[in-house]
Amino acid sequence: MQEKYNGKPIEEKWQKIWEDGKVFAAIDGDEREKYYCLEMFPYPSGNLHMGHVRNYSIGDVVARYKRMQGYNVLHPMGWDSFGLPAENAAIKHGAHPDEWTNMNIESMVKQYKSLGISYDWDREVAASKPDYYRWTQWIFLQLYKDGLAYKKNAMVNFCPSCNTVLANEQVVDGACERCDAGVNKRALNQWFFKITDYAQELLDDLDELTGWPDKVKTMQRNWIGRSEGAMISFPVKDHSATIEVYTTRPDTVFGVTYMVLAPDHHLVEELTKGTEYEEKVTAFRDKVSRLTDIERTSTEIEKEGIMIGHSIVNPYNGEESPILIGNYVLLDYGTGAVMGVPAHDERDFAFAKKYVLPIKAVISPDGAVTDGSEMEAAYTEEGYMINSDQFDGTFGEEGIRKVTDYGAEKGYASHEVNFRLKDWLISRQRYWGAPIPIINCEDCGPVPVPEDDLPVKLPENVEFRPSGESPLNYAEDFVHVGCPVCGKKAKRETDTMDTFVCSSWYYLRFCDPHNDKEAFNKEKAEYWMNVDQYIGGVEHAILHLLYARFFTKVFRDFGLVSFKEPFKNLLTQGMVLKDGSKMSKSKGNVVSPEEIINKYGADTARLFILFAAPPERDLEWNDRAVEGCYRFLNRVWRLAYQSEELITGTDFVLPEKEQLSKEDKDLMRVVHSTIQRVSNDLSERFNFNTAISRIMELVNAIMDYKEKENANQAVLKEAIEKLILVLSPFSPHICEEIWQSFGKKDMLIDMPWPKTDESFLEVDEVEVVLQINGKVRDKIKVPAAMSKEDMEAFAMESERIKELTAGKTIRKVIVVPQKIVNIVVQ
Repeated sequence: MQEKYNGKPIEEKWQKIWEDGKVFAAIDGDEREKYYCLEMFPYPSGNLHMGHVRNYSIGDVVARYKRMQGYNVLHPMGWDSFGLPAENAAIKHGAHPDEWTNMNIESMVKQYKSLGISYDWDREVAASKPDYYRWTQWIFLQLYKDGLAYKKNAMVNFCPSCNTVLANEQVVDGACERCDAGVNKRALNQWFFKITDYAQELLDDLDELTGWPDKVKTMQRNWIGRSEGAMISFPVKDHSATIEVYTTRPDTVFGVTYMVLAPDHHLVEELTKGTEYEEKVTAFRDKVSRLTDIERTSTEIEKEGIMIGHSIVNPYNGEESPILIGNYVLLDYGTGAVMGVPAHDERDFAFAKKYVLPIKAVISPDGAVTDGSEMEAAYTEEGYMINSDQFDGTFGEEGIRKVTDYGAEKGYASHEVNFRLKDWLISRQRYWGAPIPIINCEDCGPVPVPEDDLPVKLPENVEFRPSGESPLNYAEDFVHVGCPVCGKKAKRETDTMDTFVCSSWYYLRFCDPHNDKEAFNKEKAEYWMNVDQYIGGVEHAILHLLYARFFTKVFRDFGLVSFKEPFKNLLTQGMVLKDGSKMSKSKGNVVSPEEIINKYGADTARLFILFAAPPERDLEWNDRAVEGCYRFLNRVWRLAYQSEELITGTDFVLPEKEQLSKEDKDLMRVVHSTIQRVSNDLSERFNFNTAISRIMELVNAIMDYKEKENANQAVLKEAIEKLILVLSPFSPHICEEIWQSFGKKDMLIDMPWPKTDESFLEVDEVEVVLQINGKVRDKIKVPAAMSKEDMEAFAMESERIKELTAGKTIRKVIVVPQKIVNIVVQ
């Protein structure tokens, strides 16, 4: 063992040993209890950033700890390698996306290995490889056969910069989440997955995810957005059409004074074509189409509308009200129609005031009758129904129920449950994605590609044009095929799938990554699933996590698995910041993991990133703290170097506890207290920062003990060995090297996690605080088992207490065993 610590060659040595020996290979069906630890599927950008280092170091500590606890650990890595960035990079650099992606994967594999992450690399998968996306396409076909995949014309989010459609979840504040360009609406024929069929189950099962952060579950509940209300049909006067409206406040239906449709509602063109309103309506629709959904529903935008020359008839009271179209009503929210009740909705009130529409009060807080004409603001709380015919005097929920029941009896209303969640739009007009396995035949319609013909491979010789249009559209050999049913000329679907489809099932492929007969073997999936610990950013709370849950429930219904949730426990780690901001090239505050590893070593980088903050909180980068972690590892190295001869030279045996001195017991108490607390921090709370802090305190205690003249060499050996064991999940390379230098035959990773000897946690003597009227006046040492009465007597013998209580009346003495004696005097 060299005197000076040099991390780089040590780390390279052990990384090669681990790789050559396939040390981290998981064993299918092993008799040991399994543990599946997984970090979220990364996109192969080519370079790790400190956020990666944090995410994957967290997972590695958990995996190594569980392995030492005796579990059969599955800790795999793969690549979410389809997607727009690779295609854009190909256009920019003149390289094929496959070539670009493979180059990035190769680079990132080296970087992950340089961190010493304990991955089973034999299970590596990449979403862009045909042996993976063959099964992504197979899954699409199963959904299609079951009616869960369908195509329809729809107004969709379109990013003009990326030249592709985006799912609702991929639009952030009206902009594309990838490029920040403004998103607009276009009418296109698109493929959807019917996730709404599972909306209620997705909502209900959140209650069973006790290992998930409440924040994430709340975000999913809000996105699913369940509400209970009524669906009411309003006939259009002098027309055969009816307008369906969903409302959570049917008790206000007698206050409807106008109806507002989304500008792109299917009835608008029908009701205005050939009328005097057609030109104005067309201009208004064009104007609104240039606004994003976020802008249209913002509280700051001015609500605008125009009449379309028709009226609805309120089925409850026969009153007629004008129909308008408005910029704030969205087609894909509810039914695309809103009944205007200005007396009891703030937005409706402002709109009615602007366009001089009637305001009719139908809810009163105390039952007092008013017509609403003098109202200065909308009354939005529950109350007593007024001006509502036979329902007058009915309060709150009872009114909602009775009005809906009455309408249901009459045939124009029904009780409805509505969800904010919409079906998942999966069509993308890009090249670098899994091709949708459908062939369009003029005679047969959409025809699924036969399963034996999968995968439908992406053509390699394609031209990427500056327009950004998908090259699949003009890849003649790819597009033109024969119909599998009738044999006539047909065309392949040229849309590819949203990359979230690929990442919605990868955790199952890791259970059986080399299977060329099926997506995954059910028996293997049943052995490994659920994922015991899933780790990733909270930004995936809605998109990826919701889609993965949906896929798992679909697979259960197909009989592919027996479980209904993919991830048992979820940890969402915070970001890594520098100078108070997220690291980015544009801000010039990026810290390169490669530079840190080259300067200090991977063990230092891992230790800092885990020590600097609790995992769920944002972490502020601190160069001095990195130096501090490096100095700490140097201390550990020096301690081991100075103790090498002691540990390897003689087979010391730890004496019985009764034979140990007080100093020996004090050190052993710190050792076993550290084991206990680090175990708790890794098992229950993932408080890696406090675990490392306790290990640092143990090093200090060992150093102090080592300097004592009467230090017991067996105790010292025991303490140092336990130190290396508990430190190893955090900084594995240095610990393996020290372990080997101690003459150990087995690798540290194969050693069992140390157990706490609770007998050492028992103390013979404790320090007790002496207070007078609640203020600390003295401290004394007393036997740990001393009774309350003896503690009081012992305290009263303190010279300091005698001095301060002389001539005063002692009113009361409060004793807390092993902690405090508080003397109340007057």
